[in-house]
Amino acid sequence: MISAQEALERLREGNRRFVSDIKNLNSMPSQSRRLELAAGQEPFAIILGCSDSRVPAELVFDQGLGDLFVIRVAGNIVAPSQIGSVEFAAGQFGTRLVVVLGHTGCGAIKATLDELQRPSANQSRNLRSIVDRVRPSVQTLLNTDLRHDHCALMQQAVRANILASANQLRHGSEILENLIQNEGLLVVGAEYSLETGEVEFFDSVPG
Repeated sequence: MISAQEALERLREGNRRFVSDIKNLNSMPSQSRRLELAAGQEPFAIILGCSDSRVPAELVFDQGLGDLFVIRVAGNIVAPSQIGSVEFAAGQFGTRLVVVLGHTGCGAIKATLDELQRPSANQSRNLRSIVDRVRPSVQTLLNTDLRHDHCALMQQAVRANILASANQLRHGSEILENLIQNEGLLVVGAEYSLETGEVEFFDSVPG
């Protein structure tokens, strides 16, 4: 299995191809690749991303079948099932890079900000569970001057939520903490721009 830094560079290169509208022929699905993967998988990166239909990780990073272990949930939040999924992939496949991938204009972040500013009495319990997990990372932003600038508030809230999710993965699991300290596991945050298609990686070392 490749190192975390090698995996990170592979994702960067893939995103550059995506932005430039250049397709890697090796990422195209084929019968031979499907048959090869039927015997097992060795994804080189784990992506915890948002469920937004405009941010499919395999396309954004120009990767093919078997390359990425993708976990998608609205708002790229971290709950026990997401932590367990990351633990599984890192332990089972030896994958050494985890990317928390958020994106500009995230609907889950907007819903959380709206709820904090104008609480809704009829919001579903299930949607509220997502809002409640985003809430701690964005609550303090509403106590700043950002509350008067919706665009800037959204931008900062998206990034705060990504960084909070990455931090939860780094410090919310003994298994992942051990892999970070002793086995070279790397957890980074990243933001995808809906406008440009570019992915910006925020950090490359555990915090």
